Amino acid sequence: QVHLVESGGGLVQPGGSLRLSCAGSGFTFSSAAMSWYRRAPGKERELVASINSSGGRNYAESVEGRFTSSRDNAKNTMVLQMNSLETEDTAVYYCRADFRSRQRDYISWGQGLPVTVSS
Repeated sequence: QVHLVESGGGLVQPGGSLRLSCAGSGFTFSSAAMSWYRRAPGKERELVASINSSGGRNYAESVEGRFTSSRDNAKNTMVLQMNSLETEDTAVYYCRADFRSRQRDYISWGQGLPVTVSS
């Protein structure tokens, strides 16, 4: 069974940092495309950062230069380092895995992590 377990959310002041982690199991993590999405209050869910199986990264323009995604395939873990946080970064953050198994494509989501940036 596929599981994505997120950790590291919470409350932080503007300008601060948070580190989100996503641990995957039940699929071949090293072959999966991993990404972070977020849904801010009153807004639609949006892609924040992605990292493919080769380590190639993409970021939303709003977080470019402040957020860094990384993955450790030996530990089946993806990390989102968030620096210089702004109030606009307040959202529920979701880990997502896109993977292939038995010739079929699958998408799995984590449970969501609340992140609040406030003074």
